[in-house]
Amino acid sequence: KHLGGCHCGKVKYEVEMNLEKAISCNCSICMKRGSLLDFVPESSFKLLSGENELENYQFNNHMIHHLFCKSCGILSFSRGSTPDGTKMVAINIRCIDGINLSHIKIQEYDGRSL
Repeated sequence: KHLGGCHCGKVKYEVEMNLEKAISCNCSICMKRGSLLDFVPESSFKLLSGENELENYQFNNHMIHHLFCKSCGILSFSRGSTPDGTKMVAINIRCIDGINLSHIKIQEYDGRSL
């Protein structure tokens, strides 16, 4: 289990994940915010605080809820579903407390072409 959240500390979560890999996507939103993502089933994620601090941004086909802290603006996770309808959470691993990115294998993903 790992703890993570936004910059100001209002949004905090706990997530079960292995932190071995992350995706660096080149789509329009990931490029601008600099996210490194890994995906977990909804059951592996628990929001500890800040539900009322979250703003929702959606674009394109409105499939993903890009949730960011309305105080500091940091997007530490997003919610969505896989193509088969399974609920998932996209974790911005840059927002995991104490993360050491030198130990993470980064996989490039061409989201711009979708």
